[in-house]
Amino acid sequence: MIAWFVVSSFLLPRRFFSQHLEVVVRKESPMASSSNAKQKRIVEDDEEEDEEQEEIMEELEGFDDFTLASSWERFISEIEAICRAWMVDGHKNLVQKGAEQLGSRTNLYKVKSEIKYSTKFYRIEHYFGVSSNGKAADWDDNLHDLQLSFGVSDFLVVAPVSASGVVLDAPESTKLLSAVAIALTNCGSNWPAFVPVHDPSRRAYIGIQNLGLIFTRRFDADRIASQVPVRLMHLEGLYELFISKFALYPMDFSASFFKVQFAMKLTYRTPPYESDDEIASIDPEDNESTKDTVILNHTKTQWDEDCPWTEWYSAEDPVAAFELLVIWSNKMFEGSLEMAELENASSFDAEKWLLYPIISPKMTNDVPGKFVGFASQLHLLVSALEKSYEAQFLEDFVSAENPASGSSTSSTVPPPTVVDRVLKEIFHDGGSLALKFENKNCRAVKGAPLESLFAQFCLHSLWFGGCNIHAIASLWIEFVREIRWCWDESQPLPNMPKDSSIDLSTCLIHQKLQMLAICIEKKSSHFDKSTENVNQIYDEKVNAATYPSKSVKDKNDCHPRTFLHQDPELSSSSSEKHTNTEEYPNSPTTNLQRKGSAGVVGSMMLLCSSQKMHVPYTQDAPIMTEDMHEERLRAVEASGDAFSFSGQLERDILSSDMSAFKAANPDAVFEDFIRWHSPGDWEDNKMKGSAGELNDWPPRGKLSQRMSEHGNLWRQIWNASPPLPISEQKPLLDPIREGEKILHYLETLKPYQLLEQMVCTAFRASADILNQTSCGDFKPMKTKLDQLYLTIASNLKCFQANHLLEKDELIGDLRRLCLVFEHIEKLLILAASIHRKLIEAPRLSEAVFNDYFAFYLPKMGNSLESICYDQEFKNKQLVMPYERNAVASLFPPPTANQSWRKVLSMGNLLNGHEPILREIIFSINDRIQDSHYATGIPTSSMEEIQTHRMYICGTSNDLWVALSVTSWD
Repeated sequence: MIAWFVVSSFLLPRRFFSQHLEVVVRKESPMASSSNAKQKRIVEDDEEEDEEQEEIMEELEGFDDFTLASSWERFISEIEAICRAWMVDGHKNLVQKGAEQLGSRTNLYKVKSEIKYSTKFYRIEHYFGVSSNGKAADWDDNLHDLQLSFGVSDFLVVAPVSASGVVLDAPESTKLLSAVAIALTNCGSNWPAFVPVHDPSRRAYIGIQNLGLIFTRRFDADRIASQVPVRLMHLEGLYELFISKFALYPMDFSASFFKVQFAMKLTYRTPPYESDDEIASIDPEDNESTKDTVILNHTKTQWDEDCPWTEWYSAEDPVAAFELLVIWSNKMFEGSLEMAELENASSFDAEKWLLYPIISPKMTNDVPGKFVGFASQLHLLVSALEKSYEAQFLEDFVSAENPASGSSTSSTVPPPTVVDRVLKEIFHDGGSLALKFENKNCRAVKGAPLESLFAQFCLHSLWFGGCNIHAIASLWIEFVREIRWCWDESQPLPNMPKDSSIDLSTCLIHQKLQMLAICIEKKSSHFDKSTENVNQIYDEKVNAATYPSKSVKDKNDCHPRTFLHQDPELSSSSSEKHTNTEEYPNSPTTNLQRKGSAGVVGSMMLLCSSQKMHVPYTQDAPIMTEDMHEERLRAVEASGDAFSFSGQLERDILSSDMSAFKAANPDAVFEDFIRWHSPGDWEDNKMKGSAGELNDWPPRGKLSQRMSEHGNLWRQIWNASPPLPISEQKPLLDPIREGEKILHYLETLKPYQLLEQMVCTAFRASADILNQTSCGDFKPMKTKLDQLYLTIASNLKCFQANHLLEKDELIGDLRRLCLVFEHIEKLLILAASIHRKLIEAPRLSEAVFNDYFAFYLPKMGNSLESICYDQEFKNKQLVMPYERNAVASLFPPPTANQSWRKVLSMGNLLNGHEPILREIIFSINDRIQDSHYATGIPTSSMEEIQTHRMYICGTSNDLWVALSVTSWD
């Protein structure tokens, strides 16, 4: 029993042991009852001791690892873990995992993470470049502000997650920066770390960078936003400020000499155009002639007043200004006096000039209504086309009683006075409106030419009443009324071509107006019945009269006059054998019989008489529009005529020619007419004899097989045609009937038919206007204009087909076309602006435009969705030495009211203009073995380091200074 007690005392809990001991004692000792009180006291003491031990064990169950004894150490550990993860991934993997690219900087990315310390959250951001190859250039545009200010590459920024994003408490910022420095040291990283401090407007930072185990670089930056000391406005004072940061004892800085590396970049911005108020503020004491010169220089109120689009709208200048960067680099100065000399130096002495335009944000803004031009109005015209399918007649959109007109008809249609003014502008005869530059692809678009009457109507409609369907309908009705007045009064239509042909490559309305203009001309002309008057009227057509009507000539026939000249043998033979008939045409008997002769055809003789063949005056073939030709083709298909005839019109033309030929040649036979009119249907049989022998007369030959067939239609018409000159014939074209038909067409035109042709004409006319813009030899712009015509023609082909696209698909395609047009229009206006401003530097202007064209090109899709284009154009072009004078001309001398700024000038004036921004970098490099840094350092590690660097950025009333100092810890 005692042995069991000993063993159980090591295996069982103490409480169980004490209770079991009490039972054992009671069984072994008969006198145990006398000592119960004493045992109870022992058990109670043991229970109290057990409770104390249990409380201690409960405290030990939640104990901490004493290697991280505080929250600050845990904070350092978390920063270290984040940095190690970024270092392990590497920059390329971070980019693949979604690192954020910073704006337009192509080689700068950012990753971030949030951590908590105490009750605050902090954001740690890592900035890095993927293709970083060491230290970046001082004036690289892809640099972050901190990279430029402190000369670092990859870096960290630790800031609180708050509205201000800065640390306002100095002890907190110091503790935060220390934690990051310890974490980076533990990682073995030499990334510099920065903490934003003070007020956000000061852009103040403190930072630290561990350079191995020997050196530490500390950073500090702050800003003076107002009341910059006059001394610090000049290079001499800034130089002395930098010297004071490393001079070990007080001295006269102007008399001391330190080899300081210097780099400077000056930014000039072209002045804005002055208003009339600024002109009025000229000093009255100035010379009167100078004042007159200034006023004359400011009479031009719009930059684009002589551009082709100015008649329709005034475009905002897309080039808000130019910025010129003048750079001095890699200079070594030893005294403040040298800095004073540099301040007075000319900008032409700088090593490098860089120029880039400040582009208006509207160039990349897709918000509707932000850009006003042809594209915006064409978009409204497409909306009007969509609305036009809702009514059968144009009057429905004007009548207030019709639902199609809508409830706001009166508010969308301008008043009558405006309508009258617009009609006067449309019907104003501008004389010769020939295009200055005609694009080679313009005729691919089936619309009216820019100089035509219908094109003027379409262009005015774009800007009339908001280009809604109600305003267009009302203007068209008044337009047709004005045309009818011209018809009734036999007044010529303005802005219409004077020739008597129809251009079938244009839209149908333009063809109708062309034909109406010809009908008005014929209607107003009075033909004299006498032969003399007829000859006088057609005197100008003598050359054309030698040609037979083209519509009835066989396609294989030769030109009649050419055919005769190509047969000298026949001509000489007839002349030689009938010399006695040369004077026969002038005999009195012949003149009485012959009518409507335009002259003799060479030496060609009639077959059955000894008379020369005379060419008659013939009527012009009737002009026809496209729909008339289509009607003739349908008639041919319906009749199935085997002889190339397409209707009664061809018979009338042929009969008219035969009657005129008979009147001019009374003794002619059918074969003579064929020899003149269709020489391909006359087959010669020439008899060749000995040398010098002439052919017999009359010419031996015969008609072709088709003309010799029995019942030939040509011979039937010949037999039925009386000998009548054109003065006695019925006109082939009835101008009265055709004119009334045209007016009926214009008055009953359906809304969608009008709007479809307006869309085609408006796109072509707008493109023609833009094509007149003078923008230098910008090849990308010319290529885009050529492509624009082809794109317009391709998208508008659906209007020429027998079946149209679905309404929604059609409207969607047209709206995408408007977007493409807008891109081209914006680029063209930009090209014109750049060309005008840099006209004396063509290479530079073309290079600047090409840079922006390449920047804008990804945006030039045809998607209706707005493209998020948040990048900023900052491409700079190097200005060649011979181009500097042209660039300097962008900075005209300041006017009298601007001269007060010279009092606060920082120096380095360019034509009297001070820079809007001055950036300076002072630095001192030192070799370790030549300085106190070399103490205790192995010789193998001695190299040149940058001990001090100061970046200064600002103007006369704003100064920002960033200082970095390398020390040996």
